[in-house]
Amino acid sequence: MEPKQRTGEENAPIPFRSNRFFCVGNRWYFTTREGFDSGPYATRERAETGLKRFLSVVRMLPEKKSYH
Repeated sequence: MEPKQRTGEENAPIPFRSNRFFCVGNRWYFTTREGFDSGPYATRERAETGLKRFLSVVRMLPEKKSYH
């Protein structure tokens, strides 16, 4: 996966981002910015599919309102 610009980063260099996927034993996991680890998956490809599904669900959630 290539790094991508995020909203608000359009005029800045892309900052360093660590890999979301990691392997323990021969089981694969992915991690989120919030510190959630998901897995185990049998292969990296399945972990990538799991991440895509996770992100599609997150995109459907209503935006969190800030009261500050």
